[in-house]
Amino acid sequence: MAFNMEKGSVSIDAQNIMPVIKRWLYSDKDIFLREVVSNGCDAITKFRMLNPGTEESMSVTVTVDKENKTIAISDTGVGMTADEVRRYINQVAFSSAAEFMKNFEGSQEKGDIIGHFGLGFYSVFMVSDKVEIETLSHQEGAEAVHWVSEDGMDFMMEPGHRAAHGTTIILHVNEEEKEFLELYRVREVLDRYCGFMNAPVFIEDACAKPIEREEEIDGEFNEDGTPKTRKVIDLPQPRQINETQPLWQKKPNACTDEEYKAFYHKLFGHEDPLFWIHLDVDYPFNLKGILYFPRLKNDFGVNEGQVKLFSGQVFVADNVKEVIPEFLMLLKGVIDCPDLPLNVSRSFLQNDGTVKKISAHITKKVADRLTGLFNTERETYQSYWDDIAPFVKFGCLKDQKFYDRVKKALLLKTVKDEYLTLEEYKTRNGDKAENKVYYTNDPKRQAASVDLYTQRGMDVAVLDHIIDSNFLSFMEYSGGAEVSFARVDADVSGLTEESEEGRELDQDKLQELFRKALGKADLTVKLESLANAEMSAMVTEDEQSRRFKEMSRFYGQDFSMFSQRFTLVLNRRSATVQALAQRDPEDEITAMLCQQVYDLARMAAQPLEADELTAFMTRSQKLLGMLAK
Repeated sequence: MAFNMEKGSVSIDAQNIMPVIKRWLYSDKDIFLREVVSNGCDAITKFRMLNPGTEESMSVTVTVDKENKTIAISDTGVGMTADEVRRYINQVAFSSAAEFMKNFEGSQEKGDIIGHFGLGFYSVFMVSDKVEIETLSHQEGAEAVHWVSEDGMDFMMEPGHRAAHGTTIILHVNEEEKEFLELYRVREVLDRYCGFMNAPVFIEDACAKPIEREEEIDGEFNEDGTPKTRKVIDLPQPRQINETQPLWQKKPNACTDEEYKAFYHKLFGHEDPLFWIHLDVDYPFNLKGILYFPRLKNDFGVNEGQVKLFSGQVFVADNVKEVIPEFLMLLKGVIDCPDLPLNVSRSFLQNDGTVKKISAHITKKVADRLTGLFNTERETYQSYWDDIAPFVKFGCLKDQKFYDRVKKALLLKTVKDEYLTLEEYKTRNGDKAENKVYYTNDPKRQAASVDLYTQRGMDVAVLDHIIDSNFLSFMEYSGGAEVSFARVDADVSGLTEESEEGRELDQDKLQELFRKALGKADLTVKLESLANAEMSAMVTEDEQSRRFKEMSRFYGQDFSMFSQRFTLVLNRRSATVQALAQRDPEDEITAMLCQQVYDLARMAAQPLEADELTAFMTRSQKLLGMLAK
């Protein structure tokens, strides 16, 4: 039925739009392209649902015309009648997608309809002085409609000129936003938001000039024997920017390792991932995606991952922690939750029951993948452990349920490059370990202390990541490990043995000797029979005190109040210690030798400070110089 020119004001459903406006629905202006292109994809999905089996070639084309300062977004979808324009354009916050889906309740062919609020179209006014719509409904006998507005509030609607079903939105870009008239900028936005939309999306440059070239004529030659040519004019062609069937939409058993790796390279670079998890859930919520485990570095600061959140193949944002558990942010990949609206507040996500279930399910699937690898492919799992250990430990610290699922798959790497579970460590080391796990956080520097344990047939774990201090405390107090962790220089309880050597030495006298020589009146000195008779002394520090200081330093807290209180353990079996005990305590050389023994013991655990190292070097030269006298 024909209609005449109309003028009026857009009707606003304040109850629907005001809460959204108050939260500033669109923080990035480039979002307008995502909204109108996804609306075009919705229109194509609707057409296919209403016309099952159609063989029409359907797409969305974005045309940039820098000379005329316009961007046109044209789709070949269902289009709109005049009544539908009045209903869905002239009434803000009335979503056609929402109403359309109500009509398909119970249908198995719902498709992916993105719009939830009916506000996406109005994002175009962030960048436009004027917006036009040319649309023609697919319904038989429908009449084309032309709609124009300069501010999103007042409009003009009249009969249009579109000949084929679908909709074209023409944006007259304002001067402030002229960056969006650059083809590269539009391509950048489309790649970001529309790279995996479910209908073909093309981009074209309206200002591109035809290219004239010479083409050889097959089988024809000039008199000089050269091929004859003719002029050919190549017209600029639109380029497709998206992949309509991304890998995460396929069934896991239909994907090859090569496809998974190629998809990872496309999104994240050339380094191969370690392994991946393919999510494919249809009930009780719709969730698809692929999470990749990259190689993690020792410093968390350079390990921020990138998990891209999609809603029905439309990009929403990177690393949305309300949907993706925080510790999974170290991973890379994609999560597609069609049930989530494109534009929602963080408070909505935090309080939405479905979002919490999705987050919990993702955590469960990651834990199941890890434990499955451990149980069925342990050698492969062990080959990954050095790279994934920081991630797994971080997950245990952040999520108790995750820890409960993976605790039997937690490994300790030893200095001999063996991998043991906690139970395996306890079984192998038995009474020698006295219900402790001995570890080193610097195998090279602490080599002398490590050797004391390995020479007795004990395993020493390597725990050298920045997260390990926190993780060890968690295991002791919250993880139910039923063991304690002690660094190899924390005590000597596992290193002593029965020996008659040096039994005559007096601990109190040696303590007084070293206190005087070092100028440390509160130094604690102990005499022990260490297994290695060649080691004269070692310095120990209480495990918990040292760990507390390390964590305080890690969190940027002031730990100057905690003075370093070392215990000097002298080996009564050492000939050096036995000789020192016989020397004159007032002799200068005796004092220098005591200082040397103490510094050597400290250097086995950690570097000396600058002034301490200078004093050590000066003293060493002086002692060596005595040989020439």
